[in-house]
Amino acid sequence: MDTATQTEPIRIGLFVGREWSWPPAFIEEVNSRVTQSGVIAEFVKVGGTMMNEPCPYRVIIDRISHEVPYYRSYLKNAAIQGVKLVNDPFMWTADDKFFGASLLDRLGLPSPKTVVLPNREYVPGIKHDESLRNLLYPMDWNAIVERVGGFPCVLKDAHGGGWRDVYVVHSMEELWEAYNGSGLLTMILQEFIRWDDYARCMGIGQRQVRVMRYDPTQRHYHPEHGFDSEMEQTLHDYTLAICRAFGYDMNTCEFAIREGIPYAIDFMNPAPDMDVNSLGKGHFDWMVKTMADVMIELALSDEQTRNQYAWGKLIEEVIP
Repeated sequence: MDTATQTEPIRIGLFVGREWSWPPAFIEEVNSRVTQSGVIAEFVKVGGTMMNEPCPYRVIIDRISHEVPYYRSYLKNAAIQGVKLVNDPFMWTADDKFFGASLLDRLGLPSPKTVVLPNREYVPGIKHDESLRNLLYPMDWNAIVERVGGFPCVLKDAHGGGWRDVYVVHSMEELWEAYNGSGLLTMILQEFIRWDDYARCMGIGQRQVRVMRYDPTQRHYHPEHGFDSEMEQTLHDYTLAICRAFGYDMNTCEFAIREGIPYAIDFMNPAPDMDVNSLGKGHFDWMVKTMADVMIELALSDEQTRNQYAWGKLIEEVIP
């Protein structure tokens, strides 16, 4: 795109929640380059959206629509207008940890053995003897536990995040207690990886990766990762493969490293941690600069979220 022909700056919009450190730093970084790039960044302001309403942004970065459904509806409309969305709201709405486990297994990437379980409870109107005729009952709990490698194993919400509703269970009694309290959540049971080391890697734009050593017990990022070059390259390549498989331009992938093998155990984080207090200044500064680099590049490109969907291709045929 030729910025010299632009009378107005190209806009990057942000949807954010309570976070206070990364958004203003990113906006300042992008806007400090406007003379060279012709691109500015700002917070999106919306309040009631008409169907097929034009969107003034070339790129929108979404870090909160998983908690504010109206924003996600706005973003889907923005996709129809040809906006590049980071991240794709259609994929984000559809993904779950069991699908992710199956996809990684299909791709040949190491990950824990995973079983998805029937819900413990259901919405009103479900009659167990009529609505659930496709379910086997009772479940063979012993066989299910054996399929993930026995105890201990991990029970967690297939759609969860932020370490909520995650239980490491050591016996059938602990498993049943956690499962019986899961309510309407769809839970997965997963192999417990006894790790020797641990990494959390940030993928940006499906092309840039920050490999970080991470301590999940203390929620602490080490300033330097300290991995040898072979492990660093493996973590880099696995992260890129995962981000490209999901189409996420902003995502963290966590790897539990056991006997030299990094197992992807949490890799669907499309609104990843970017807080300076948790990341530390070195990682934070990289996030700010790299996100600015990649988002400006996207703003100046012809990339659109709708390109990968049949309805998007149809729009291009109908509208010149």
